Amino acid sequence: MFDWDEKPELNITPLVDVMLVLLAILMVISPNIVYEELIRLPKGSAQKELTKLAPVNITISKDGTIKVNKEVFKTDTFADNFSLFAQTLDHEATVMISADQSLGYGEVMAVLATVKRAGFREVSLATAG
Repeated sequence: MFDWDEKPELNITPLVDVMLVLLAILMVISPNIVYEELIRLPKGSAQKELTKLAPVNITISKDGTIKVNKEVFKTDTFADNFSLFAQTLDHEATVMISADQSLGYGEVMAVLATVKRAGFREVSLATAG
């Protein structure tokens, strides 16, 4: 006869089997899903050519001379002389500053400030590799 005190057991094995099969199917299919966004790119002008500007190389030696490309300047008169010399250069060019590692931070930053005041926007500090 039927026992009213007996609690029924819940068999979750089929539920786990179905979930594992669905997980396996999802894992196999998901790498193959490709999302594609259609975009319109602007057409470039074939008439305009890009020209690469030669960089301005500034080298600061430990004896106080500053060499800009092939011109040599003294540290004490660099600010005035460079502002005059910079008028012959293209201000869109990149300026690369290399300094001797024995120089102080302030000496290099004074040259950097002078270059920025002369109107150059792209200035890089070279490091010893």
